[in-house]
Amino acid sequence: MSADTTRIGARLRSERKARRMTVDALAEAFRDHASGRDRHRLPKLQDLRRMIRGYEACEHVPGPRYRMLYAAVFSIDEEILFADERDVSAVLWRVPGADLNRWVTPDDEERLTLATHRPSREDAGTVGALSAILAGQRRLEDAIGPAALLEPVTAQTHGITGVLREASGRHRDELGRVVSEWATFAGWLHAATRQDGRALALFDLAEDLADDVDYGTGAALATSFRGYVARQQGRPRAVIRAASAALATSGVHQTQKTFDTLQAAQGYAAIGEREQVRRMLDDAADLAQDAGEPPAAVYWYTEPFFRLNIGLVQAGIGEYGDAADMLGEGLDGMPADQRGAEWVREYEQALTEAKDRA
Repeated sequence: MSADTTRIGARLRSERKARRMTVDALAEAFRDHASGRDRHRLPKLQDLRRMIRGYEACEHVPGPRYRMLYAAVFSIDEEILFADERDVSAVLWRVPGADLNRWVTPDDEERLTLATHRPSREDAGTVGALSAILAGQRRLEDAIGPAALLEPVTAQTHGITGVLREASGRHRDELGRVVSEWATFAGWLHAATRQDGRALALFDLAEDLADDVDYGTGAALATSFRGYVARQQGRPRAVIRAASAALATSGVHQTQKTFDTLQAAQGYAAIGEREQVRRMLDDAADLAQDAGEPPAAVYWYTEPFFRLNIGLVQAGIGEYGDAADMLGEGLDGMPADQRGAEWVREYEQALTEAKDRA
C-alpha cells in the first residue's frame, strides 16, 4: 500500500464523513452527478458501494471518471482533492484572480503553509494571517459573488479544520474561533448558491467548533444562517426555530440578537402572527439602539442592513408603503463596497414589489 493511496483514501473518507454522507448516499450521489452517457456506464449500486469502501480502505485509488465524480459531489476542485499535500498547501490560500497581498504577506503565507504541514506550529501570527484572509475573502464575496469563492473556501475549510484538530497550546481557542467562522462562511457560500444540504452540514460543523471554544457569537451566527436557508425554502416555522435558537445562545453580541429578532419576525409575518411581529419589531428597535459596532464576524450588521430587514417584515404583513420607504432607506445607506453584492438583490426585488403593491 503506497503512501499516496493511504493519503487519498483517508481524505475521501474524511470528506464523506464531514458531509454526514453514508456510503450508500455517496453511491447514489455518483449516479445523480454523472452525465447521461456516464450514468449508463456506472456499475450497479452494490458495486459502487463496494468500490467506495475500497477507496476508503486504501485498497486502490479512483481513476479519472471517479475523480471527476468525487469532485462534483464534494464541490471541491479535482486537482485540490487529489493533489499532493504540499501542492495543496501551496495554493490553498490563493483565490484565482484575487490579489492575496491585499490581506496577507508572503511571510504570512509561508507560515500558513508550514502550519498546514505541522499543525503544532500554530501561533498568534498564524491566527492573525487566517483572520486577515477570511476578512478579505468576505469582502471579496461582496464584490464578485459566492460562486467564484465556493471551491477555494471549501478546500481551505478542510485544511484549517485539520490544523485545528492537531493544534494545542494557548492560541488554540483563538484558532478555533477563526475556523468556526470559516466553516460558517463556507456554509453561506453553499447556501447562497442553493446547495442547501452541504450548507447545513457546514453550519453544523461551525456550531460544534464554536461550542468547543465557548464562542457564543460564532455559534449563534451559524445557527442563524439556518434561518436563511429555511427562508429560501419557504419554511417560516423553521426560520422562527433557527432565529430563536440563535437568540437563546449565551455570549452573543447584541447586533446578532438584533438581526435574529428581525429574522424571527419575518417568520412570524409569513404565518400571519401580526401581534407577535409588532412585539418583535419593538424588541429589535430596543436592541439596535444599544448594539454598538458589530464585531468583524458580522460586519454587515449595521443600521442600513437592519432597515432592509425591517422592510422585509413590513412587506410580510402587507404594509407595503412603509416597507418601500424602509427598504429604500436601507439601500441608500449601504456602504459602497456592499451595495453591488449579489445578496443585496433580494432587497432590491422586495423594494420593487413593495412599490408595485403600495
